[in-house]
Amino acid sequence: MNSRDVVLGRLRSALGAPPPAPAEVTRGYRPAGAVATDLDLFVDRLTDYRATVHRCAAADVARVVDAVLGGRRVVVPAGLPRHWLPDGVEVLPDDDLPTERVAAVDGVVTAAAVAVAETGTIVLDGGPDQGRRIITLLPDVHVCVLRADQVVATVPDALARLDPRRPLTWISGPSATSDIELSRVEGVHGPRNLHVVVTSPAVSS
Repeated sequence: MNSRDVVLGRLRSALGAPPPAPAEVTRGYRPAGAVATDLDLFVDRLTDYRATVHRCAAADVARVVDAVLGGRRVVVPAGLPRHWLPDGVEVLPDDDLPTERVAAVDGVVTAAAVAVAETGTIVLDGGPDQGRRIITLLPDVHVCVLRADQVVATVPDALARLDPRRPLTWISGPSATSDIELSRVEGVHGPRNLHVVVTSPAVSS
């Protein structure tokens, strides 16, 4: 019981009125699977958030990563597929690297656990191909690779695939905030640049 309940209880007691019956609340939540996944909607949402989306065949991931990060030094989680990384980047595997070394790299490449089309959100759960949360917060560029079949329609669909005991990071576009004058500032709480690589066997290079 909180202070509000105490005050209202005393008022009802003084007035001699019975406590009101709880209001009936309709909980018509959409269950998982109620909406079909729209991959184009996912791309539109990400683009609206100022993320850059690349759609390619699974075999072309390294080419896209090279176009985004070629010639730079990147940190990667220990379980990231090595064939995603081109020869044109200097790879720094994350083995509990100190914060200052993570902050000094140019970018990070990770996979994802799931993504939500309706909200344009990518979810990381700290898996071996996603790594520690810190490596996706400090570098200026985050390249996130996910399969088209990892994109689900709604948040309930995503929650059905996730383990709530894992460290979940929900990403909707690059890091951005606004000051009191509504001036947009990017890169305050994470990378300023988010590149999402959506792979599908049906997409050609």
